[in-house]
Amino acid sequence: MKNKTAAAWLAFVGGPLGLHRFYLHGLGDTLGWLLPVPTALGLYGIQRVQQWGQDDQLSWLLIPLLGFTIAACALVAILYGLSSPEKWNARYNPHSADNAAPGQTNWCTIAAIALALMVGAAVLMASLAYSFQHYFEYQIEEARKISQ
Repeated sequence: MKNKTAAAWLAFVGGPLGLHRFYLHGLGDTLGWLLPVPTALGLYGIQRVQQWGQDDQLSWLLIPLLGFTIAACALVAILYGLSSPEKWNARYNPHSADNAAPGQTNWCTIAAIALALMVGAAVLMASLAYSFQHYFEYQIEEARKISQ
């Protein structure tokens, strides 16, 4: 029996590592094994910024990968938490009743949804701001080079 609350928390907390995918689909899930790749690339981008500074152009591309992965996993946690018990049990617990307990929503599920919404939105906005800031700074610098 796959619990909706556990899946929502796993997607929120361990989503960038694919933990929710392994919980729901088993260790053979390809997407679960691919999720750590953008997470690791984003962490590598953070390491490059610490090592080379803010002017490292490769980190401009890598850091948003981490942010977008975290935001996407937060969205998945919200979708899991908001799914109806009938839909949840039909998809992940097909041999149980439509209103079985693992598909029910409780306060822990609501907390996962609320935290995923807050953190996911904040990380998404920060990733977009970081990306656009560095992109436009690069464009301005290139325009200065052309005008001189």
